[in-house]
Amino acid sequence: MKFFKNKLAVTVIVLSVAFLGIIIFTVKSDSKNPISGGVGTVLNPVQKVVYTISDKVHDVFDFFYNFSDVKNENNDLKKKNLELENQLVEYNELKRQNDVLRGIVDFSKENNQYKYIGANIIGKSGNSFVEGYTIDKGSSEGIKKDYIVISPEGLVGVVTEVHSNWSKIQTLLNENVAVAATIEGDSNSGDGIVKGYRNGSEMQAEITNLPMNSTIKEGETVVTSGLGGYYPKGIRIGEVTSVQSDDVKVMKTAILKTYVDFNNLQELFVVVPPSERDGIVKY
Repeated sequence: MKFFKNKLAVTVIVLSVAFLGIIIFTVKSDSKNPISGGVGTVLNPVQKVVYTISDKVHDVFDFFYNFSDVKNENNDLKKKNLELENQLVEYNELKRQNDVLRGIVDFSKENNQYKYIGANIIGKSGNSFVEGYTIDKGSSEGIKKDYIVISPEGLVGVVTEVHSNWSKIQTLLNENVAVAATIEGDSNSGDGIVKGYRNGSEMQAEITNLPMNSTIKEGETVVTSGLGGYYPKGIRIGEVTSVQSDDVKVMKTAILKTYVDFNNLQELFVVVPPSERDGIVKY
């Protein structure tokens, strides 16, 4: 039995070597003859399989041989992509700053009787940023209590506490702040008071004390009216989102969506009035 096994193994090896020799011969041979043609016909399927496997192995070796170059190219592309993303972020930030400056310039041109002091937010002065901020400007820069604060988007609030190099402001969403307001471009809407109120866990703004015959409607813009002289006239406050009538109090109330995003406020400007009378701030 062992003899037959050894003989079979030798036979397989001999036949394999013979087939391989014939394949090499038929590939290299330039002449065509009946014997080689016949052998080629028989061995062509085998030769095709061997060639296909050899070609695939060659592709695999090429992949691993060039893998380092491909990896380096991929890293370069990632680096360039990151650089482009950073450039886009810088461009968007420059565009935002440009829009901010344009808004301030436009407002100051229309209200050139005032002086404007830029300030940065350094903290919150209430339970949240919505209720108030601490800014990095104070009496040494000329800021006083009751000066109003604006942003390029609209009215922010009023200065309530002043120190030498910092101050506190309350936003118009604070329940302690009241702003005389009206509807932009609508003389039939009447005047009202914008105040903050708590709606669950959120602070929102509303305009109250409007007459029952007021024509106020959704989508209109609420601005400061200038009545009383505590706020300059025409500062944007918010857009009307809903209107309710109160038959008991005989007045209308409207809910506002403020133009200023108090949770993402960045630039502030304190408005300095042209003069003061008996220490009372008047615009």
